[in-house]
Amino acid sequence: MRLSTVILPIRRWNVGGKEVWQRAEELGFHTAYTYDHLSWRVPFREGPWFGALPTLTAAASATERLRLGTLVTSPNFRHPVTLAKELISLDDISGGRVTLGIGAGSAGGFDATALLPEGAQPWTPRERADRFAEFVPLLDRLLSEEAVSYDGKFWSAGDVRNIPGCVQRPRLPFAVAATGPRGLKLAAKHGQAWVTTGDPKLFENGTPAESLEAIRGQVAKLGAACEAIGRDAGELGKTLLTGFTPDRPLDSLDAFVDFAGLHAELGIDEIVLHWPIADTQFAADEKVFEQIAGEGLAQLG
Repeated sequence: MRLSTVILPIRRWNVGGKEVWQRAEELGFHTAYTYDHLSWRVPFREGPWFGALPTLTAAASATERLRLGTLVTSPNFRHPVTLAKELISLDDISGGRVTLGIGAGSAGGFDATALLPEGAQPWTPRERADRFAEFVPLLDRLLSEEAVSYDGKFWSAGDVRNIPGCVQRPRLPFAVAATGPRGLKLAAKHGQAWVTTGDPKLFENGTPAESLEAIRGQVAKLGAACEAIGRDAGELGKTLLTGFTPDRPLDSLDAFVDFAGLHAELGIDEIVLHWPIADTQFAADEKVFEQIAGEGLAQLG
């Protein structure tokens, strides 16, 4: 089991931002992720929100061991050609410490319409899935090959050169966020890890037991997607981004240990905790958070 954190990009770098990332390294987190959005939900929509890749670049220069990543990048406002160039640069600056969390995006979060004409409707779930199905394989090629040409339905690449490529070979790892059949196929084929937030339908009115069973079902479907292409599902890391299930793992060290143990039994091998933010859905006791970071995994035995 690995324990990681996600640090929302809401702090000015020189007014507390840098220190949070350095503290994440001091606490021993495996990876510190950040959200890749242009802005996010209320109340964050009305406050500071900085770019993910510049933030991760600064974090790479301020840390030495901590892995860094996005949870998640999506085609909502990213183009695979320009994204690949920025990721290769970030992987170089960090010395090969980058993981790309990637997903299809959603109709919420304000990214879905930011690049569309005023009044335009967000892409439907099927349209987002169609774009994602083309986005991931093209990005895979762009990060793995020195020269790429491609002419697709949504994306094009004209003799794009990406030299010297990633520090990590053949490319930096993908952690694919998916629960639907098409996304799970992409995770099975292109992912080094899979990401879930649980079943969103259970967040407000479900129970922890129901959530656990929903994730068990997702893991089983991932296994089936891997089996269909002859891949061992054990090769994929399985990441749970907390904060969107009925559980309350940050209430106490014991609550976290129970939560982590139950999910480890399902095959989850990375748990991601949101860095506490007062007066938001991610509010938590910072002392308990740091205690979990320091002692939580050891308590699992």
